[in-house]
Amino acid sequence: MLIKFQDKYPQVSPSAFIAAGVKLIGAVTLGEESSIWFNCVLRADIDQIVVGDRTNIQDGTVVHLDPDCPCLLGNDVTIGHNAIIHGCVIEDQALISMGAVVLSGAKVGARSIIGAGAVVLEGQEIPPDSVALGVPAKVRRQVDAEDLERMRHGVLEYVQLARLMSGSSESEDKIC
Repeated sequence: MLIKFQDKYPQVSPSAFIAAGVKLIGAVTLGEESSIWFNCVLRADIDQIVVGDRTNIQDGTVVHLDPDCPCLLGNDVTIGHNAIIHGCVIEDQALISMGAVVLSGAKVGARSIIGAGAVVLEGQEIPPDSVALGVPAKVRRQVDAEDLERMRHGVLEYVQLARLMSGSSESEDKIC
């Protein structure tokens, strides 16, 4: 459901997928082939939320912000189920795992992984190519080639799944 707030209305790419139960409120922008999955809420009532191309936000996630603290998600980002993403910057090709929390003013660097259930604190910066785990999130190691391939594959799976769900599959490739 697209909901206007004051003079702001969500802007959605024609190739984006929005599942049932999703609420996009206010100044939300969805990029090409992005996908927002069942029962997510993206509430841009006091600033903007920008979702990059091929970024997927999985079931039950909440994205919100603070005044003067927009939420900017890069291209090819994966946000796992039931994450909370709040007024932060998540750079290209990052993975935020299930149940993770990224708080206001935080920045997650490109190609980084935030582990399941981790909490990235307000104003905390996770450098590019890092794997951060725990509460609060701490860098434990650098991403490796296997991590990068798994993340790339996950993004492509969600692009294909969104096409199938919307009935507009352009690929004969199987998801698996």
